[in-house]
Amino acid sequence: MPTTSAGLLPYRRLPDGGLEVLLGHMGGPFWARKDAGAWTVLKGELDPGEDPHAAALREASEELGLDLPPSSGPDVELGEVRQRSGKKVLAWAREWPQDGPELAQISSNTVEIEWPPRSGLRIEVPEIDRVAWLGPDDARRLVVSAQAELVDRLQHALETPRAS
Repeated sequence: MPTTSAGLLPYRRLPDGGLEVLLGHMGGPFWARKDAGAWTVLKGELDPGEDPHAAALREASEELGLDLPPSSGPDVELGEVRQRSGKKVLAWAREWPQDGPELAQISSNTVEIEWPPRSGLRIEVPEIDRVAWLGPDDARRLVVSAQAELVDRLQHALETPRAS
């Protein structure tokens, strides 16, 4: 049965009016030499009965290894996408403050995987081995294909004036 994950797509506005989103590169030997399709929103599986938005914030904090800066306004609900594997990803976006924590050094939580595949051997790897601020075009090119829609939805939400 497909799982459901919840994730956060941090973003920041640039002085020139541009936009960047924060993506994480998946950790472990399988992803080590891959770029396109090896980046993801900061996400993880929901705990039973857990509020999806709360799970998105928890997962982002765990994968970055830091407390998230407070939101300057409501998080942007980006809806759901379904990955090729069948996994559903529910996502929100949060503006990263200009004075927010630096992300040069992250300390992601770890996960245990079988490596090499079908060997019976288990190793522990970081869920995310690095993060990067990327413009929308680069983000769409590098992120897991189904998640590119989340970047599009964020751009649309930021371009659409809010009703007062």
